[in-house]
Amino acid sequence: MEIITNRSALLISFILVAAPIASADGSSPIGGSSAPWHSKRAFGRRAERYSWKTDIVTTVFWIGERPSENNPVPNRSSSWDKNWRRSYGGFDDPNPSHRSNYIPIKFTPRQNPFYCALPYNDKTMNGHRPEAPRVIPWFKEAYRGRGVSTCKGRWIAIRKGARVVYAQWEDAGPFRTDHWQYVFGNERPKPNLNKGAGLDVSPAVRDYLGLKETDVTDWKFVEFAEVPRGPWSQLGDNNSFVINQRNETKTVARSAVKGWRPNRKLIAKAVSNL
Repeated sequence: MEIITNRSALLISFILVAAPIASADGSSPIGGSSAPWHSKRAFGRRAERYSWKTDIVTTVFWIGERPSENNPVPNRSSSWDKNWRRSYGGFDDPNPSHRSNYIPIKFTPRQNPFYCALPYNDKTMNGHRPEAPRVIPWFKEAYRGRGVSTCKGRWIAIRKGARVVYAQWEDAGPFRTDHWQYVFGNERPKPNLNKGAGLDVSPAVRDYLGLKETDVTDWKFVEFAEVPRGPWSQLGDNNSFVINQRNETKTVARSAVKGWRPNRKLIAKAVSNL
């Protein structure tokens, strides 16, 4: 009887693992067409290379940040998520004494704590900005319909000295949301209240690079295939690494369930011994 119970438990375990895992917005983040475009490793083809944008004034922002003189917009919402704070799981407290291992002590974020903002939003109320298909290098590959941003979740590398961190693009700013000539072109950031800042980074990015609240870094876009594993690959329903790992687990579980056949002789022997 123990043999039957163990095999049944194994089958149930596989079924549970194979069950879809809902993302923060209620959709399944794994498998088939539901997997975000930026989670694809694109093995077998050469990853596209982007140039570093150097000496960019960089400021720190965080989910749940309140408005201030130099930050007039509260960060409970993002350009692409009206319930950003809720999706993340709470207030991303920037106080170093309230953080450990790049995350807040009080909770484990439901999204990648390594996030950033660049001053461009490809979305409008009725679709995408008219220049978006022309200026965003990956627009055609990333297009998932009029209601979906092609920029949200994109990976970038951020460099300070010899240290490099990787983060996902999750908001538009600082200050501007239309400066494609800088984000995708060769212009410099426009003057603003934060000394001409052209990049906002999360407390996790700040801590990894050892940045001051206002600092100078270099950054560039990277393909997911170029992103190594690190603390940025461990957490988040929006994290390409996490999504792929769930997808692989689901595939293995389905294969195991499909290929499993009960050993009838073994079951009959066990029953006869009762």
